[in-house]
Amino acid sequence: MSDEKIHISPYKSHIMVLLGLIVLTVITVLITSVEMGPYNTTAAMIIASIKGAIVLLYFMHLRFDQKIYGIMVAIVVAIFAAVIVVTFFDYLYR
Repeated sequence: MSDEKIHISPYKSHIMVLLGLIVLTVITVLITSVEMGPYNTTAAMIIASIKGAIVLLYFMHLRFDQKIYGIMVAIVVAIFAAVIVVTFFDYLYR
């Protein structure tokens, strides 16, 4: 129990994360008004993935945790990305 690392995040980093998430959300909403065909969904998924990564890093403390947890999350994200890519290829070439 005494080996636990306590990290205190400054308010500035939380505010920057909040602003980043808000900006990405606004971009996601604005991208719906641009007609890019099936790439609208792709762009929205990429932005959502970036937002998810920000949440994982800061609010789930992966940035401050041991590297093995980051590696495990990266493996899961890679498998998920492979499934999404295969799904989008199926969607684009129908």
